[in-house]
Amino acid sequence: MKQAFGLHVRYFCWFIALFLAECIIAGYFHDQLVRPYFGDLLVVILLYCFVKSFFNFNWFKTAMGVLLFSYVIEVSQYFHLIVHLGLKNSLAAKLILGSGFAWMDLVAYTLGTAVILVIESRSAATMKNAA
Repeated sequence: MKQAFGLHVRYFCWFIALFLAECIIAGYFHDQLVRPYFGDLLVVILLYCFVKSFFNFNWFKTAMGVLLFSYVIEVSQYFHLIVHLGLKNSLAAKLILGSGFAWMDLVAYTLGTAVILVIESRSAATMKNAA
């Protein structure tokens, strides 16, 4: 039986690489494509890798959980949760919760989750064939 908690180095390395990519995107891309869409696609993968770095949860359930979490954060932007919490002037809150709702963000999160599902399903099939 596998441990439920522990450091999974491969996922942690991917998390670090994706975090650096997100920092580069945030700092150097001020366009209408990479920053708003590719950054949102990558953030779902980043969150997935972060969770999988420490928890040995089922990959499909983890991906769906991260997608649901992303949707909840985006919907909270629609309802201006940051304002209702009195955090509209907080840079940290804006970075974590975001500040503006966009339907295309939901699409980007969904596509990011699709990337996770394709990669993990192929990985699972490869491991099954190797056994």
